[in-house]
Amino acid sequence: MQIELTKYKSIVFDCDGVVLDSNIVKTDAYFRTAKNLGATDAQAQALVDYHVRLGGISRYHKFDWYLREVLHQPATAEAIQTFLDEFSRELEVGLMHCPVAKGLDDLRTATSHAKWMILSGGDQQEIRNLFAKRDLARYFEGGLFGSPDNKDTVLAREQASGHLQMPALFIGDSKYDYEAATRAGLDFVFLSDWTEVADWQDYCVKNSITTLPRLSSLLT
Repeated sequence: MQIELTKYKSIVFDCDGVVLDSNIVKTDAYFRTAKNLGATDAQAQALVDYHVRLGGISRYHKFDWYLREVLHQPATAEAIQTFLDEFSRELEVGLMHCPVAKGLDDLRTATSHAKWMILSGGDQQEIRNLFAKRDLARYFEGGLFGSPDNKDTVLAREQASGHLQMPALFIGDSKYDYEAATRAGLDFVFLSDWTEVADWQDYCVKNSITTLPRLSSLLT
């Protein structure tokens, strides 16, 4: 399906599963993080299952849930930080080497009139460091945003400031991406090639969501 890209003043990209083929990298990192910090296989898998089910949601929330609901421990700031630090260590190598979506240069040229930004569930400083190291930040002059602020908060803030101009398009690969885009009044395209949403086809049909395989498909 051809998307009318010329009408958008802003284009918002999720990171994992959209710009980077990194969903499996993060899923594996959740499992290893739990195991490194003493989990059983069953407990680590519970964290992975929750992560996949809540694609696009901040890791802060996921570790808070894991401590309380799986380990039955207080979700203190110190305890959550221990998990965050270990998770970041597990992620670093994988994120530096995972594939980047093809066609970014061509898509940037085709949408030179629009401001691009990243809006991820990942840690904001981690994303900024990663995109600088991988020479990707240059595409996203609109900024690189992530947790601890959630996507609803960032979209509302950037719209209120005039930084995110409408009409705008959100490109994502999770249910939360679609829901956040809808609440903020952005059009939405779901990319399917790298998604971890098991029932994405039924979900997209039910909600009349435009779907494409990958970023380069926006140009065909």
